[in-house]
Amino acid sequence: MPDTASTLGAPAERREGPQKVTGTARYAAEHTPEGCAYAWPVPATVARGAVSAVDATAALAVPGVVEVLTHLNAPRLGKPDDATLAVLQHARVPHRGWYVALVVADTLEAAREGAAAVQVTYAEEPHDVVLKADHPGAYVPEDSDGTSGEHVRGDAEDAFASAAARVDALYRVPPLHNHPMEPHAATAQWQDGRLTVHDSSQGATTVRDVLAGLFALPKEQITVVSEHVGGGFGSKGTPRPHVVLASMAARATGRPVKLALPRRQLAAVVGHRSPTLHRVRLGAEADGTLTSVIHEVTAHTSRVKEFVETATAATRVMYPSPHARTTQRVLPLDVPSPSWMRAPGEAPGMYALESAMDELAVTLGIDPVELRLRNDTQTEPDSSLPFSSRHLAECLREGARRFGWSERDPRPRSHADGPVLVGSGVAAATYPVIVSPSRASAHAYPDGSFVIRVNATDIGQGARTVLAQVAADVLGVPLDSVRADIGSSDLPAAPLAGGSCGTGSWGWAVHEACTRLAARLAGQRGQQLPPEGVGATADTAGEADADSGYSRHSFGAHFAEVGVDTVSGEVRVRRLLGVYAAGHILNSRTARSQFIGAMTMGLGMALTEGSTMDAAFGDFTEADLAAYHVPAHADVPAIEAHWIDEDDPHLNPMGSKGIGEIGIVGTAAAIGNAVHHATGLRLRELPLTPDRVLAGGI
Repeated sequence: MPDTASTLGAPAERREGPQKVTGTARYAAEHTPEGCAYAWPVPATVARGAVSAVDATAALAVPGVVEVLTHLNAPRLGKPDDATLAVLQHARVPHRGWYVALVVADTLEAAREGAAAVQVTYAEEPHDVVLKADHPGAYVPEDSDGTSGEHVRGDAEDAFASAAARVDALYRVPPLHNHPMEPHAATAQWQDGRLTVHDSSQGATTVRDVLAGLFALPKEQITVVSEHVGGGFGSKGTPRPHVVLASMAARATGRPVKLALPRRQLAAVVGHRSPTLHRVRLGAEADGTLTSVIHEVTAHTSRVKEFVETATAATRVMYPSPHARTTQRVLPLDVPSPSWMRAPGEAPGMYALESAMDELAVTLGIDPVELRLRNDTQTEPDSSLPFSSRHLAECLREGARRFGWSERDPRPRSHADGPVLVGSGVAAATYPVIVSPSRASAHAYPDGSFVIRVNATDIGQGARTVLAQVAADVLGVPLDSVRADIGSSDLPAAPLAGGSCGTGSWGWAVHEACTRLAARLAGQRGQQLPPEGVGATADTAGEADADSGYSRHSFGAHFAEVGVDTVSGEVRVRRLLGVYAAGHILNSRTARSQFIGAMTMGLGMALTEGSTMDAAFGDFTEADLAAYHVPAHADVPAIEAHWIDEDDPHLNPMGSKGIGEIGIVGTAAAIGNAVHHATGLRLRELPLTPDRVLAGGI
């Protein structure tokens, strides 16, 4: 690899890699200020009701316990926009797992023992936690951003009824949980009225702003540091109760306080992917041309706050038809608040749509790849805007070539390897291009070094490295001469790492700041820089968030080969292959890591990951990694990620699209379609566990 980034896209190694593998990279819970205390939360043990009494006597008697906070004595907070952050502010218990107390002690062990000793009495009330499509409490939410609600084009019902070929199918995706490797944690310290927090978060700027409102502080008196974050997948995309509790406890005790949430508690307090019930109806001509698309989804939300899993959004983007209707409904229940999880909306929505497309292909006797090609479009069906770039057809063709799709016998159960039936499937993928305003600075020093500063967050995607590459490319300097400072709210404000918008947003500001710096340096050519160097800043507000005359999306195609054991019912994925069209790829090494990581997460969604809401107790029964099965190395087969380089001038100065989430979109459908091809069984509820396969009559 050359020592410059003049060819943006070079496979530069992640800069923090050596720190992480040697253990010198410090995460939020690894900061231990002098005199640090430890906190352990007490979750509610009823599904709905109110706290009627708290007895902390036994907890305070535990050696080392210094404080027990409840709604009766906790510091008062300002009213948050996100009601899940109003912790220890009232007696209400909106769902099981809601925090009702916090024990602070000299040691972690004492805090945990003290939490177990807190006696809480409840006034319990009847609860409802069961999601049903016909539940009378379900409603169509207000569509404030064009991603939910109901959207109608033509007369979809009549067109479906008169279509030459029809598919009418129900699909179900269970609750899913993010489970990052690093649990949610924060270390908070107050000094002279100033709050400093090390937080495991995908966006330190947002955490700072929220804490400022809760504690009635100027933003300048708060510093939030998220230097290294061990994954988040959306669950750390907004502030969570742990950072509020740690800050509250530090204020109440006058000591630094560290709080790392136990993994078994995460499902109730940091969000989850809402379960979704889908009904998809597709009508088509005999040649496969779609004439009607109807996609109806019901998802649950909590009674604390409304969160909508926008599972119909992708359906309005993918395939043209003169008649269409998408309806998104949400049902408030006595459940923990759902929230962002990798590719929210698109992941479950495209599972249902792409499964239905496979069913239509089988009904018509048309090759599944060919059916998608016949329904390709260069104009977004819902908005009629032209796509800034859409190379879905190229992804499908290139994926089919690499996968060897032409050798596939289309007949189900046509390939057996002993007792194992072998099949292959395909699905398309899409994810929107999201860009938000960001600020950044760039500085040049007399010794030939450069520093860029932006409050980006590296959650494992390689932000430090890629942003340094963007800067080096603009400045025309060796990559090793550029340092990237990220992960602190004291740096220029930036949006969170989420929605696949990080690099596009931060990189735009870095590109602009470096362009301005390069112009300053050109004006000083031949002159010695002053000792303090020279710098430039950028703020992309008004540019990055400007309206576009184009529909901007990434696209891709997934191919899967599975083996289904006819004796045990076990499904093993033998091959996964993805081809993506996501603008210019800025670092081929980190991009491949993002793609295959998301594809692996899609494999988990298809085969192993699933949660159950216990109707009687009102909590998730799969609350840890022993019960909730995240794919391990042994579950990941031969896996390939490829891409088509797109030259799209309607995105940002780098011509890049987000890549962190499109890899999970469509993977589960490709695997499910492969299971059908292998066995002839059409299983419409995830995950495809052995019991469901055997119950299908394999």
